[in-house]
Amino acid sequence: MPAPLDHSTFPTGFVWGAASSSYQIEGGSTTDLRGQSVWDAFCRQPETVHGGHNGDRACDHYNRIDADVSMMRDLGLKAYRLSTSWPRVMPSGTGAINETGLAFYDHLVDSLLEHGIQPWITLFHWDYPLELFRRGGWLNRDSARWFADFAQVVVRRLGDRVSHWMTINEPQVFLQLGHAEGTHAPGLRLPLREQLVAAHNVLRAHGLGVQAIRNNSSNSVVGWAPVGHVKFPVAETPVNIEAARHATFAIDKRDLWNNTWFADPVCLGDYPEDGKRLYSPELPTFPSSDLADIHQPIDFYGVNIYTGTPVTEVQGKSAPAQPAEGAARTAFNWTIEPGSLRWGARFLSDRYKLPVYITENGMSSHDWVDLDGRVLDTGRIDYTRRYLLALRQAITDGADVRGYFHWSILDNFEWAEGYKERFGLVHVDFATLARTPKLSAHWYRNVIATNGRSLKHPVTIDDTAPHREAAQQLKPLVAPTVVARI
Repeated sequence: MPAPLDHSTFPTGFVWGAASSSYQIEGGSTTDLRGQSVWDAFCRQPETVHGGHNGDRACDHYNRIDADVSMMRDLGLKAYRLSTSWPRVMPSGTGAINETGLAFYDHLVDSLLEHGIQPWITLFHWDYPLELFRRGGWLNRDSARWFADFAQVVVRRLGDRVSHWMTINEPQVFLQLGHAEGTHAPGLRLPLREQLVAAHNVLRAHGLGVQAIRNNSSNSVVGWAPVGHVKFPVAETPVNIEAARHATFAIDKRDLWNNTWFADPVCLGDYPEDGKRLYSPELPTFPSSDLADIHQPIDFYGVNIYTGTPVTEVQGKSAPAQPAEGAARTAFNWTIEPGSLRWGARFLSDRYKLPVYITENGMSSHDWVDLDGRVLDTGRIDYTRRYLLALRQAITDGADVRGYFHWSILDNFEWAEGYKERFGLVHVDFATLARTPKLSAHWYRNVIATNGRSLKHPVTIDDTAPHREAAQQLKPLVAPTVVARI
């Protein structure tokens, strides 16, 4: 008989980590180190990225692997979610393999394992090879096979040491912003029909990528990482819960901001009927065999959740509730909604019957290093504490949630926002590239060490004995004079 759940902690074996992506932190952009991506080209266009910023150097993680991984160990991470750069491994997207690029990921994986950190690899996190974009990109039906070939190369090289894989990150976002609204790379504003063609090919790439992982690794645990568009109940009553559940999985707008157009084919084997009706007559026709390619068995459902929309039931339907005047917001102007993590995890677990991992969650904050060398991001601590308590409630409710990855480990290149938005547990000075673990990093280390038990205690700031211990542990990086103790 299994032991009863200790509601003061997370389940035994719960995975605690942090995340990043290749283009956002690596740098190493010279032609001998990687090919060009659509983001390189997009950043060169005027008025596309805040401040004219780009990812040429980013956090220079390419040249700082060992120091960065040592820092992750000192911050207590048990797992690290990274992504592989397709044009670093295959500069033209297909054909020739860049041995230097593969060696970089060899080194990174080995360093993580040596420091007791489990690598979780996402194969594609938006840096699509520019040469393949010029051949039609995701509108080209061959794109699914191109991705599968890339996946095969990476898994054959790293699969003897890496067991946990994700195919594609947030297809809704890079398709809607990059192919419909034009505000992200590659900057397209396609009609709905072409958006749906691209989305279908992305889903086919996911399915063929799953097959490539399975065929080239004997111990693979495979999932993906879509964004979660969550509606959650304002009041915890049966009618409000069901209204929020229905709204979370409904497709009611002719765009790609939804869950089920992507997740239903992957997890259930077909596109949802409400989406078929809404997108008709722009919906393209596809070979029936495509759904079998997309519907490959996966081992977990990764999801990125930052905020959500509270809803209430009105005359049998869901209606969004407006945020209160002066509602708490992040620097990115997203409302702080811990209920999105609780109910998003629960609804997804219920619908798709898969273990759920929160593959991204975090907030942008106005952070800087103060005169005493500290980054006192108490808002991030409160945000994360609220969301983790909500996630623990989801587990208490019965949701099968097995891990949490904070976004992100480092302040980094935040796509069209450049270096303006800071999501990191670690502050990066983009002039000097100096790393300074923030107050939240020390606090999160304690959460990990206690498997979440520390969340129940009020947060206090103590600049006496605890900070001296933290300073010793992080001496190569920073000597903080304050640490969160809970």
